[in-house]
Amino acid sequence: MPARLRPSAPIAAEAILVGDPGRALMLAQELLVQPKMSNHARGLWGYSGVTHAGEELTIQSTGMGGPSAAVVLADLAELGVKRAIRIGTCASLGELELGDLLIVDKANSRSPDEALTAALAAALPEAHRGPVVSLDTPYRPERNLPSVLAEAADMQTGGLLAAAAEHGVAVATLLIVSEKSDSGQIRDEELEEAAKRAGAVAAAQLSP
Repeated sequence: MPARLRPSAPIAAEAILVGDPGRALMLAQELLVQPKMSNHARGLWGYSGVTHAGEELTIQSTGMGGPSAAVVLADLAELGVKRAIRIGTCASLGELELGDLLIVDKANSRSPDEALTAALAAALPEAHRGPVVSLDTPYRPERNLPSVLAEAADMQTGGLLAAAAEHGVAVATLLIVSEKSDSGQIRDEELEEAAKRAGAVAAAQLSP
């Protein structure tokens, strides 16, 4: 039995990962037919079931920050997860606008799975593609960032990709720009719609 997750339903080999437990519930209701809660330990809500296309899928929350995401992925790998797509939020560091989608091609020198990343790019030709910097605390415009070139900042992708490499899980990341220093934050309704769209695309790319 994994150290943190306590699954009460079978875990699929493909998973969508989100930080927020509420978003995990929302995507489970959106993407799965009669989803079953597969984990509630430590408040890390997870759901498993079958998509409308008939494919098994797990949707698991990872908590906040890279360390939390890394330990959740380690447990998921032990439970048989082979491929996963992270759907998260990020802060724009430049040209990206609120609501834009960003397919991550590097995070803190770590690269995502090439095949999953290419599949996301093909399914979302309007999405941007570029590097992110993953921080230990929420991004603030006044703080000094590491000297890296990045399109956006988040708190999970770097740690998640490091864990993916360690545990042999293919992982890609699709981020929604939720804040920008000169534009404020995205509205909750817009973020929810963007997350639903991102989730549908992710589920389609994870279908065997």
